[in-house]
Amino acid sequence: MRVGWAAVLTLAVLVGGCAAKQEQPATVVRARELMASAEGKSGDLVLRCEPSDADVLLDGVEQGKCSDFSGVSRSLRLHDAGFHQVEVKKRGFYPYTTYYSPSGARVTLNVKLRPLAPEGGGAP
Repeated sequence: MRVGWAAVLTLAVLVGGCAAKQEQPATVVRARELMASAEGKSGDLVLRCEPSDADVLLDGVEQGKCSDFSGVSRSLRLHDAGFHQVEVKKRGFYPYTTYYSPSGARVTLNVKLRPLAPEGGGAP
């Protein structure tokens, strides 16, 4: 029994001693700083779409047409931290879906929807 307790005590001292003296790597410290600063960030998402009259949905809620968010002073504003689903869709085209997390910066998203049927109408 005595050897077992001595081994546990030695291990506890070694682990506790190493953990107390060890500093976090600079990358871990920087990552924590970035995570803390990202909380509560907002972001502006500028949308440039083909076709420009495609519908824009944010987290499943319709926001307007893509052209509503395509200018210098017009953008989709996000105020909540975390990932948001951004969907661009129009009848006759495959929908486009991506995820965006506000970073405090203005970001431009270029979307070109693909038609469901190839142009030209079909087989020769």
